[in-house]
Order: sequence, then structure tokens, then C-alpha cells
Amino acid sequence: MMSDRIVDFHEPVTLVGGGDADAGQLRLALSLAPVLLAADGGANMAVAEGLTPELVIGDLDSATAKTLAAIPPERHMKVTEQESTDFEKCLARIVAPFILGLGFMGPRADHGLAAWNALIRHSGRRCILLGAKDLAFAAPARLALDLEPGTRLSLFPMARVTGQSQGLRWPIDGLVLAPDARIGVSNEVEGPVTLTFDGPGMLVILPVSCLAEAIRALRSKPC
Repeated sequence: MMSDRIVDFHEPVTLVGGGDADAGQLRLALSLAPVLLAADGGANMAVAEGLTPELVIGDLDSATAKTLAAIPPERHMKVTEQESTDFEKCLARIVAPFILGLGFMGPRADHGLAAWNALIRHSGRRCILLGAKDLAFAAPARLALDLEPGTRLSLFPMARVTGQSQGLRWPIDGLVLAPDARIGVSNEVEGPVTLTFDGPGMLVILPVSCLAEAIRALRSKPC
């Protein structure tokens, strides 16, 4: 299959990677995002669970020969360039109402950081990454979240960002947040949250129990 084409899905997409993920996470994701895609080695888990991805995208050096044989060849999208990760290769080529990614935030720290980097580089995609306890997504210019008081909400800047907040215990108004300076982890929700930012580069990190609200908030924003 051509490696440079954009694939457009009308339904939300579950994208499984080759890192930490389990069958329960996969079932949860598919209940919310029913189109299954795999980033290279993520296809191994999908096939092991008796599932056939609509596409497997990447340089295909981590999916086993047995896995690839179980997926029709026309569903293989081999991308040979080595300047991006398999996750980024997927984000660059998938258009969908939203993407739920699992198997990207661990176990390796460098893989998790690379996935966060890709979220920011492709912040026009509505994509939420799921980990064992937390989820992460790139913040749009304005974000409104209706979360339970006491919920942990972390803001991690991947670039220099300023903004304003309502509904947080520690407001960010007037602060300059940057990866090599002040960050905004372990804040706490006090009421309905509204966040605005002066530009891209902010990651929002929430407990995975907030997934439904994170999806609702992101889907309310145009791509």
C-alpha cells in the first residue's frame, strides 16, 4: 500500500502500539473508538486478541511475520523513512473524529517522551493517549472540562506557553510555562475548568477515569 496516502475514517479510531497495553484497555478503547488500527508492533497484540486491524502502519520491523501473514497485504502501509516514530507516522496519515492511542506511553521513558512530542507536532489531530493510570493529549487554544472537584489535572509544557485558567486550585494566569522552566503538574480541579493558551505546546494529563470527558471536550473543538 502507498506509504504517503492519508486515510480518512468517519468513525473514531483506536490505535494500538507495541508498548504497555492490555486486553482490558483495548476493549475499553474499542467500545469508544471502534475502528482498529495498529502502529507496527501493536499489530502483534491485536492479532493475539483475535482482531484484525483495518491497517498496520509503520516500517513494519516490529510486527512479526506471523502477525503480518494474518493481516491482508492490502492493509499493510509500510513507511520506510526513519525520521519519525511509528506513532508519528500514524498521526501524519490518519484523519478521524478522534484517535485513542494505547501502547505508546510505556514502558520505555524515551518512547513515552517521543509520543508526547508527536502529540504536539500533530496537535491538529484529536488524539488521546492512554496509559495504565493516566491519559494525555495536546491542548487546543481553548478547552472546557467538567470534572469532579479534587480531580488531579497536570499541565506539562512542551514549548513556551502562557495562558489563563478558571476552575483550578492554582491558576496559571500570568505564568510563563516552559519545559526548561516552570511547569504545571499536580494541579487540582475546584469547579468547571476553562483553559486558554496563547499557542500550541501544552499537554493536558488527567486520570484515565476522565476519558469520557476528555473525549467530549476535544470533540467539541474543530480540527
